[in-house]
Amino acid sequence: MDKKLDWTHPEPLWTKEASLPSFDQLTESLDTEVAVIGGGITGITTAYLLAKEGKSVTLLDADRILNGTSGHTTAKVTAQHGLIYHELMNHFGEDHAALYYKAQSDAMTSMEETMNELNAQCEWSKQDAYLYATTKEGAKKLEREREAYGRLNIPQASDSPLPFDGDSTAVLSMADQAQFHPLLYLSTIVEEFLNLGGTVYENTTAVKVNEGERIEVSTNQDATLSCDQLVICTHFPFYDGRRLYFSRMYAERSYVIAIEPEKEWQGGMYLSIDEPKRSIRSAKYQGKNILLIGGESHRTGEGGESLFHYNALEEFAARTFGIKAKLFQWSAQDLTTLDKVPYIGPIRKNDKRVFLATGFRKWGMTNSRVAGELLTDYVMGRDSLYQSLFTPSRFKADPSMKEFLKNNSNVAAHLMEGKIELVGTRPEALLKGEGAVIQWKGERAGAYKDENGELHVLDTTCTHMGCEVEWNSAEHSWDCPCHGSRFSFDGEVMEGPAKKPLKKIAYSDTDEVRHIPYEDENYEEPTDQP
Repeated sequence: MDKKLDWTHPEPLWTKEASLPSFDQLTESLDTEVAVIGGGITGITTAYLLAKEGKSVTLLDADRILNGTSGHTTAKVTAQHGLIYHELMNHFGEDHAALYYKAQSDAMTSMEETMNELNAQCEWSKQDAYLYATTKEGAKKLEREREAYGRLNIPQASDSPLPFDGDSTAVLSMADQAQFHPLLYLSTIVEEFLNLGGTVYENTTAVKVNEGERIEVSTNQDATLSCDQLVICTHFPFYDGRRLYFSRMYAERSYVIAIEPEKEWQGGMYLSIDEPKRSIRSAKYQGKNILLIGGESHRTGEGGESLFHYNALEEFAARTFGIKAKLFQWSAQDLTTLDKVPYIGPIRKNDKRVFLATGFRKWGMTNSRVAGELLTDYVMGRDSLYQSLFTPSRFKADPSMKEFLKNNSNVAAHLMEGKIELVGTRPEALLKGEGAVIQWKGERAGAYKDENGELHVLDTTCTHMGCEVEWNSAEHSWDCPCHGSRFSFDGEVMEGPAKKPLKKIAYSDTDEVRHIPYEDENYEEPTDQP
């Protein structure tokens, strides 16, 4: 096992073998029929499908396309989304559960058809998917899920024992699923989108929406994108029309390592249902067969020392498969809705101009295609079988009310804990490349010492709603446990719902703490209340 590699800058496997084009920044105002904000798999799929319909489409991304969650996925293309079907049947009825399965299964078929149509060389491989339990209680849950599969006529493969060392009490399969290389697939779609007349701008942050006679999207470069219809695919909606989506979702982080195993892999995609969860699939790297081992999920800002999670995955991989070499490690963040079904559709009930897609619960491959097709139907004024299931305006009394109260009580607890936390670390004690919450001049603050020995000191109060952020050592970021906002080591926004950077503190051994003002005439103070 290679112990000499530097893991301070996690990087996903997919970016190493995909060549993505780069695009200019939007610096001049322009008009388009449809503006799509967000250059991940959902935004790119939606933009491509709308361009196929003959729409004039402009896609904006705040960073580079495919540099977010879509580039950090495990890329399982499956309708087996953990233990979901028994729960959907219990809460929403058999018809809704069947509709969810049909949506995911049809999405997988559509993705394969697009791959073949565009001749995308993306390592698409048919695989059976498996859930497995390691406890007696887990086995009971799998048996209930198996009964749901039977009632919903979900095809199963042979539930053979695990093809790797490990204790299992039960296994549940779903036949004929798939895995692929997401960036090779999406780079082909981007190329076709451009051929269809689509336009892409990178490093262009949408900061404000004005819903007038036409919709106007203001950007960080003082440019305005005017459009007839707006589609928001920014992971967390950068604009929510005052519908408080941050209170109806929570953010979770998860981790992945890529290894060259000592033992030969027999195929299949696996996910354990008992804690700690483990996800397993194969991939290719430089002609070698490798394994992607994922898991260690936790709410953003609540996971403690991030390096612990990578170490736990490495220990599992070494014990289960043996490790010739550790090749990559990375993490991802995704959002879960109150009832575990994504929000896809009008930002407000019956809105015909502004749409969004969010809350994929780490199952973004098929859900992104569901979103792309459903959003295209909305824009084109067509009815869809799936509108009622995914509509963002839904609010089910059970489990939505219970989850709403649970989620927001968790936010309140973090808000109070952060304000009374006692910290004693001094900034001078930090090593290069190390960050921590510190006590500075009687205030809670955050400090990071870069490789040049320079200290970056910040106010740790999240600019969204005032919770206190925590240091993420593996990703070198400040993460908010309340709504999942993330900031770079120097305070810049990496993930919403926060729009404003953390305040910088002018560090001095003698001066009192003073905040460096944030100046951005495009920034509009949020008005949402918890």
